[in-house]
Amino acid sequence: MKLLITGGAGFIGSSFIRHVLSLGKGYEAVNFDKLTYAGNLANLDAVAGDPNYSFVRGDICDPASVEAAMHGCDAVVHFAAESHVDRSIYEPSAAIETNVTGTFVLLQVARKLGIQRFVHISTDEVYGDMAPGAFATEDSPIQPSSPYSASKAASDLLVRSYVRTYGTPAVITRSSNNYGPYQFPEKFLPLLIMNVLDNKPLPIYGDGKQQRDWLHVEDNCRGILAALERGRDGEIYNIGGSDIEENLTMARRLLHLMGKPETLLSYVQDRPGHDRRYALRCEKMERELGWKPLISLEDGLRQTIDWYKSHSAWLAGVRGGDYLSYYKKYYEDRDSSLHAIAQPGHGGAN
Repeated sequence: MKLLITGGAGFIGSSFIRHVLSLGKGYEAVNFDKLTYAGNLANLDAVAGDPNYSFVRGDICDPASVEAAMHGCDAVVHFAAESHVDRSIYEPSAAIETNVTGTFVLLQVARKLGIQRFVHISTDEVYGDMAPGAFATEDSPIQPSSPYSASKAASDLLVRSYVRTYGTPAVITRSSNNYGPYQFPEKFLPLLIMNVLDNKPLPIYGDGKQQRDWLHVEDNCRGILAALERGRDGEIYNIGGSDIEENLTMARRLLHLMGKPETLLSYVQDRPGHDRRYALRCEKMERELGWKPLISLEDGLRQTIDWYKSHSAWLAGVRGGDYLSYYKKYYEDRDSSLHAIAQPGHGGAN
């Protein structure tokens, strides 16, 4: 099966490409990526010479480029997205354009070319803030809180409409918080790991009591492949790690594992509209597709820390100008930046 993998140079997309090519099951992977700030072809150095791997640079919002790349493919696995919540709060237009319009373009082309399977990668954030003790199932209402999660919810609904109206053979996966090697350090865990390595303060939003369901990226890739191979058209599949921890607890665990003091913890102003808790029920994945997470949070954290410690060249490559300006804006100048988004007229394209 020849797969068009959008966003294949990103964290989860590149992990999926490495995973499917390692199986020796005859998959061919076409990586279609715009190479924005979080797209990094170094994530795929291990498979760059594989005859079953190819790269096409392009924008999912450009129908001609999408059709040229998708031609001859059997299936689409759609990872490409603007995926950072804070960035979507400061500059929501990029999230709407990529996540909604881009998904629409892909669906239109997939319909035109008669693609056999369309796997849409979504997020547990579409379910919104979960009450203590509550868990989201695939039938739970979607109640997104941020421009990012709203754009993903909109793209989910587009996919479902194409299944119902046009018979598009699509499935949706909604995963919890992924972590693991090659994750761009704007996200919580790699940012903290990098700061610990540099003996810099660890920024903790608000009181740090936000709860997340942590899922190793390799477990997510196994789940996505199961949905590709055996998922039922029109169905949604939750993929979670069943390891729910508070952000502050995760930060303290990292400090302990890396032998650093808790004095590095630094509480910063919370994110606007920050959801307190995400939690998934994933019985459907196990019942229908035979999947369950295999990597414990303890083992996964140790492996991830060891990976970042031993990949200094990769870290140096991602800590360029964009990352430095991002860090200054979102952390060093956090108070003034958050004040700016609250002012009338802010939030347009930049």
